[in-house]
Amino acid sequence: MNFIYSFFNQPAIIIGLIAFIGLVALKKPAGKILTGTFKTIIGFVILSSGGGIISGALEKLSPAFESAFNVHGVIPSNEAVIGVAENLFGSEMALIMAFGFLCNILIARFSKFKYIFLSGHHVLFMSALLSAVLSAIGFKGTELVIVGTLLIGSLMTISPAVVQPFYRKVTGNDEIAMGHFNGLSYAISSSLGRLLGNKDKSTEDIKIPSQLSFFRDNTISTVIIMTILYVVTFLVADHSVTIELSGGDNIVMFAIMQAVTFTAGFVIVLQGVRMMLAEIVPAFKGISEKIVPNAIPALDVPVLFPYAPNAVLIGFVSSVVGGFLTFLILPFTNLPIIIPNLVNLFFIGAGVGVLSNAVGGLRGTIIGGLFNGGLLTFLPAFMLPLLGQLGFADSTFGDTDFSVTGIVVGRTGEYFGKNGVYALIALLYLGLIIGSIWKIKKSKDAQSV
Repeated sequence: MNFIYSFFNQPAIIIGLIAFIGLVALKKPAGKILTGTFKTIIGFVILSSGGGIISGALEKLSPAFESAFNVHGVIPSNEAVIGVAENLFGSEMALIMAFGFLCNILIARFSKFKYIFLSGHHVLFMSALLSAVLSAIGFKGTELVIVGTLLIGSLMTISPAVVQPFYRKVTGNDEIAMGHFNGLSYAISSSLGRLLGNKDKSTEDIKIPSQLSFFRDNTISTVIIMTILYVVTFLVADHSVTIELSGGDNIVMFAIMQAVTFTAGFVIVLQGVRMMLAEIVPAFKGISEKIVPNAIPALDVPVLFPYAPNAVLIGFVSSVVGGFLTFLILPFTNLPIIIPNLVNLFFIGAGVGVLSNAVGGLRGTIIGGLFNGGLLTFLPAFMLPLLGQLGFADSTFGDTDFSVTGIVVGRTGEYFGKNGVYALIALLYLGLIIGSIWKIKKSKDAQSV
């Protein structure tokens, strides 16, 4: 059981295995199989390392931000919830993860939704959530694993599917998809960006005076913007907090180095994305041809970043503004106070920025980011009481699909018991069947024109 859990908790190995299977299916030479497999793994590790550097730099910023702007409350954190869930539901989580991947592949094989969800850490988080919520409803043992598997398998298909129309606008094709459980936020935020924005005025077309031409270099523009953010925050924050964070170093120099570190992480992410995609996309053709026809890999959100680097920053900043505006509103409600998580706001806000820019340009990116920040702060406030009832004190998930899934499944079980959850599963799979029929009809109509 520990091997299954450890295996599915290593997304680099999962993606490497997928590349290996694809290259073998294509009957590539042994040397190419070896090279493609390890380059895929290394590319993903580079991407993850860059993401870790960014997260570490933002974790230094968050306490200073709380001090500088006098904010207090609960910070949504997937990792915090997982720490408790592993002790309570370790076996159930491992089995739901393993069979969930199999269920996702079967849906891709026999339906028109060809997305194979490859972000293993998000599958882990969703498995933990479902294990906790379903056990509270009364599911146990084999029944819990089966129900959890059916739910997560459908969600691993539906989440990329709702984002794909916007994703396709960014990439120009269906070679890759979004494997990140924030499908609701990506889809709604981008829809608002499209409705209220103007796609003809892209974030990437921002005109810069000749004397500021260095801003055209995304690395330089990123480090300058982040330096301003870090230095201002550290100067305004309480001195005791900044001294503790900096370890006694000069706070201005520490802030500057954190901004530089953040930027370095961003550059590493972009390099890892390029390296991984160069191998995984061709390898997936083997899976498409031999195992799951027309399979589409659903990959983590940083894969989008190289397509519109300006939108990454604008989406992040807009999401921060939206998150903190919502934070200011929460005290006037009966909901718990949620402090926006800067790590979530960066990665999800950046993804929303790129997607919204593709359909709504600069204005759409700002609008989509503002809404996204609000959603990332508002939904965990609804989720927190539910998790508190399950024994997860002062912790909640930070991503929209986790919050919505927990609220919907939890409340369905509360009001309608197990039968309500089974009905919910039936509705999800009925939706996949109807969606597949609609896709077939749409394809036939297009061929007849």
